[in-house]
Amino acid sequence: MRIGSIDALRGLVILLMLVDHVREFFYLHAQVSDPMDVGQTEPALFFSRIAAHLCAPIFVALTGVSAWLYAAPRGGARAASDFLLKRGLFLVALEWTVVNFAWTFNPVAPTVFLQVIWAIGIAMMALAALVHLPRPALIATGLAIVLGHNLLDAVHVAEGQPGHALWAILHDRGFIDLPWGSRARTSYPVLPWIGVIALGYAIGPWFARSVEPAWRQRALAITGLAALAGFTLLRTANGYGEPVAWHAGDTGLRTVMSFVNLTKYPPSADFLLLTLGIGACLLAGFEKLPPRPLGILAVFGAAPLFFYILHLYLLHCVNRLVGAALGVKELVSVPSVGWLWLIALATAVPCWFACRRFGAIKRASGALWMRYL
Repeated sequence: MRIGSIDALRGLVILLMLVDHVREFFYLHAQVSDPMDVGQTEPALFFSRIAAHLCAPIFVALTGVSAWLYAAPRGGARAASDFLLKRGLFLVALEWTVVNFAWTFNPVAPTVFLQVIWAIGIAMMALAALVHLPRPALIATGLAIVLGHNLLDAVHVAEGQPGHALWAILHDRGFIDLPWGSRARTSYPVLPWIGVIALGYAIGPWFARSVEPAWRQRALAITGLAALAGFTLLRTANGYGEPVAWHAGDTGLRTVMSFVNLTKYPPSADFLLLTLGIGACLLAGFEKLPPRPLGILAVFGAAPLFFYILHLYLLHCVNRLVGAALGVKELVSVPSVGWLWLIALATAVPCWFACRRFGAIKRASGALWMRYL
């Protein structure tokens, strides 16, 4: 069952992701670290990056909601578990192959980057087990992980020590040596994302046909505002919830930048409270969005994996072609942040038509494998 507001919100955040990926390919002279250096990063680049922070948390939470919507008419937890396990494995394999090649165009790259598609795949496989918990226990587990995982920040396992690979996958971003001489970079430690997808699945019943839209909108708004209030309290206290403390800057803008400069790898409790709080409020509002803008955004959100792979290859190919025309062997870089948004817009238009066509093919197809795309 497709729900327009969910597809539209998913479409919005993957468009914000598009801008950030344009930065990765076309703004090489000014790449940002994580957390970003507030004193050195220009505000336009800073807030472009912050906007993209909404993508992963909202997308992972909506993946949980979508899993419930898929399973509810098919037998519940058992159907969800089977689908989540298979699609999770598919996403993990996709990250190692198709997605990594899109970033590098090197079939034997020395480093395999395990990023968001990998994290979603692992989170889906974990959710395949968690769906069998009673709903209160699932909610408690999700909240405990999302709000409590920063208690593990001081735990580190050095390379070569037992458990290093497992801990690098779960919580401590790092490198894992691979048997064939390459190494893997766990860019997205997965433990917090397991909590996020569990909470998404837990609110799935809010989207059942029997639920009044007005009740759901209130529930989403209250949940979102509660998360934002929790973020404000924790961040103001400047203690638990975010490893990097905020500080007053030489201007009000720099102070705001420091306040919202949050750790994404792995996502801190403050990061998730802010982004998921905004996401819940946006989803409540999107239910009242007029049909036309809702439908435009939903085209992207109804084919997110197709869009993800398509835009990576398109951005990389265009950059290489421009470089070839200029006689440059390396990736080319544009001079300002404004260019990033223009390139993103120019990329989004053909991707929209491609996603609309792919969506029509997927809806008309009865092939089981199409469900995984």
